[in-house]
Formats: sequence, C-alpha cells, structure tokens
Amino acid sequence: MNLLVTKPLSRIQEEAEGGAHTLKRTLGPGSLVALGIGAIIGAGLFSITGIAAANYAGPAIALSFVLAAIGCAFAGLCYSEFSTMIPIAGSAYTYAYATLGEFIAWVIGWDLVLEYAVGAATVSISWSSYIVSIFHSLGINLPPYLIASPWQPVLLPNGQLVHGLINLPAVFIICAISILLMIGIQESARVNAVVVVVKVIVVLVVIGVGVWFVKGSNYTPFIPENTGKFGEFGWSGILRAAGVIFFAYIGFDAVSTAAQEAKHPQKDMPIGIIGSLVICTILYVVFSVVMTGLANYTEFKDVAAPVAVAIAHTPYNWLRPLVSLGIIFGLTSVILVMLLGQSRVFFSMSRDGLLPKIFSEIHPRYRTPWRSNILFMIFVSLFSAFAPISVVGEMTSIGTLFAFVIVCFGIIIMRRTQPDVARPFRTPWVPLIPILGILVNMAMMFGLGWTNWARLFVWLAVGLLIYFGYSQRHSRLRGGG
Repeated sequence: MNLLVTKPLSRIQEEAEGGAHTLKRTLGPGSLVALGIGAIIGAGLFSITGIAAANYAGPAIALSFVLAAIGCAFAGLCYSEFSTMIPIAGSAYTYAYATLGEFIAWVIGWDLVLEYAVGAATVSISWSSYIVSIFHSLGINLPPYLIASPWQPVLLPNGQLVHGLINLPAVFIICAISILLMIGIQESARVNAVVVVVKVIVVLVVIGVGVWFVKGSNYTPFIPENTGKFGEFGWSGILRAAGVIFFAYIGFDAVSTAAQEAKHPQKDMPIGIIGSLVICTILYVVFSVVMTGLANYTEFKDVAAPVAVAIAHTPYNWLRPLVSLGIIFGLTSVILVMLLGQSRVFFSMSRDGLLPKIFSEIHPRYRTPWRSNILFMIFVSLFSAFAPISVVGEMTSIGTLFAFVIVCFGIIIMRRTQPDVARPFRTPWVPLIPILGILVNMAMMFGLGWTNWARLFVWLAVGLLIYFGYSQRHSRLRGGG
C-alpha cells in the first residue's frame, strides 16, 4: 500500500466548508496575533531562559534567542504560505497530508502531540512554581508534597529544597483551561486577549525597571568558557541553548491550528504568524539581556522561577509579587493556546480516520471538539503532575523543531508538484528560505543532545505502532473508517 498517498487540496477544502463538523469562524487578525503572543511569551521566557542561561549559554543566552529567531523566521514564512493555501485546522499535519503523503502526515501529527501537549505540561509546572511563590509572599505555605514532582527537586521560597509526590497546582490549571476550551473558541480568545495584555505589560515593566539596576560585571564573561563537553557553554552552549529555548517560539505555529476558525484566513493568517513572531523576538532579546544583567547567570541554576530571582536584585519589594502575578496570567495564556492547538490537530486526524471518530465530535451547543479536550486534560495532567520541567521542556523543543523541518521541506515539494495553486501569501526566495529553515532547525535539533533524540525516536516508534495497527486500516483516504 502506498504510504505516501496525498490528500487532494480540493477534498481538504470541501471537508472544511460544510456539515455539522465545521468549526465556528470568529477570529480576526488581532485575535490571531494575540493567540501567537499568548503562546510565545511564557515558560520559554520566564522559566526556560534561566535554565538555559545557567546550564548552557550564560549571558550569551541573548545570542541563542537571536539564533532561534532566525530559524523561526524561515519556518514562519513557510507556515504563512501553507496557512493561506490550506486554511484548515491541523497545522503542519494537514500541510504534510497534502504534500508529503499520509504516512509523513501521521508522523508529524503524532509529533505535534509531543509539541503541544508536553509543551502545555511544561508551562503548567512553571505556573505552579509561581503560584507557590505568590502564596508564600502572602504568608501561605502550601504542603511541599503537593507542589512538586517526585523527580524534580524544587527550591521553596524559604530556601528549602524538597521532593514532592504530585504537582497539584499544575494539574488544576490544566483542568481549568481545558474546561474553558470546551465552552467555546470565542470565549477562550477573549480570556486570552486579557491575559496577553497583562503579560506584555509585565515584560515591559521588568525591562523598564530592571535596566536601571543592571551590573556590567554580570556580563563578564559574556560567553563563558566551554567546560570541555559539547553544549556546556562556549559557542556549542549557545547552539544548545538555542535548541532548548526554541520552546519559547512555538506560539506562531499554534496560530496556524486555528486557521479553520479565522474569519478571513487568507489575509489574516500571515499577520497572526509573522506579526506575533516579530513582536516577541524583540521583547525576548531585550528581556534576556536585562535578566542576566540583574543577576549572575549562575543564580538561575535549578530555579523554575528565575524572573523572581532577577527582580530580587532591585529595591522594589512591592514589584515582586506583582510581577509574579502578571507572569501567572501570561503562563495561563500559553497553556490555553497549546491545548487549543493540540485538540485541533486531533480533530483533523480523527476526521481523516487516522484516529477514532470520537475525537472529531463537535459539541452541539459550543461547536468545539470537546472530547479531544477531555482526552488531553487527562493526558497533560499526568505529565504536569509527575514530570520534571527540564525533561518536558527539551522534549517539546525537539518536537517543535522536527515539525518546522517538515513544513519547510513541504513548501519545496508543493512548489514543484502544484505550482499553479493560488497562494495569497508566497514564501520569498524558494527554495533558499526553506533550505535555510531546514538547516538551521536541524542544527538546533542536534544541539539538544542524544537523550532528547532518543526520547523523540521512542515517541515516534509508539506512533508507528498506532499507525500500522489502527490508522492505516481506518484511513478515509484509503476507503476505510
């Protein structure tokens, strides 16, 4: 059987337009940019930045953000072309189905589970650490065994290092956001818009206040000397850090999962994708420079809430809980967009017969794929409750980079196989831009180290068992289901 059978664009568009399974189109360009910013500014900035600076790049983490942004720019241009050609829920999965065939589509769809679901878990763990910090500032100390994974030592605000049993606050926020997503996309977008405004204000306040208390000595050495091991400081550390903090940029591709809920996707999707990427890249670079100038990068070691550490070097004690509260709002929006994206990918895969029909059932009142939301509420909660943040963060990064490589490659294929299809947005300088996207993103994947590659291969192996055991026989394109 042909594993590379492709799904015709005409069929994709026909399925998207009619019937009771159609998602509700309510999102304009402003909402799409807000979705992108909502997903981009989060754990990658507020938590992963500290981990990457402490372990890999030092103050040169700013250069890692620039490198990651370059890879994102190449991929973002490719996503923009696809999202206007194929304005359907499913993101890279749907694009791969139309260009590279069903088998590759399954692989990328399964990979997106790793990207979005595990990404939401990563952010929920960070969200939990900030909640603990807020409660401590109010004189309330939550039981240590309820705020941490058994495998993730957590430094409490009082300086105590503890191991817990379960991260209950992280589970709570995953469940709360999942319920909101079941109620409706428009309601979710409104909540996201509010928390995005709060989050951006917090970032600007930290930059505006923190820049006055930066110590030049914290930038020396700007690129710490390599320890003799690849990825631990030096230029290889900058590369590895870029791969790790690449997690911070996954928001713009999450925008593409909402294409079927955009009012005018051909016009608005490039605005949402590229606009959110540009805005956040500028904020990221400036923020990382200020953060590593406030505190020495070594202070961020094993700290899930590094911004709180940086703010402690300013005299404004009242600012710390306020910043933590704003960050909590910001992390909430990231979780919302990640869970939104994942449910839409599963919705598309289910409609194609590659997953059970239950995941493409639309709620009769709210017009949302509510059963997919329930599944991922349970699945992500397990990661949130028991997984360490460093592991899930790097798993998300390698999954994201893999998806970007596939999308860049898909643009090259599509230009050759279907050159006459209408493209409201065209990626410039093809094949140069897609090739550069492939090379830069693959370089950052290699920078993540063999352990993350091993996790990726294990994850994909499980996906292949599901595909050959169920999906191939039920594929609607093959006449199954």
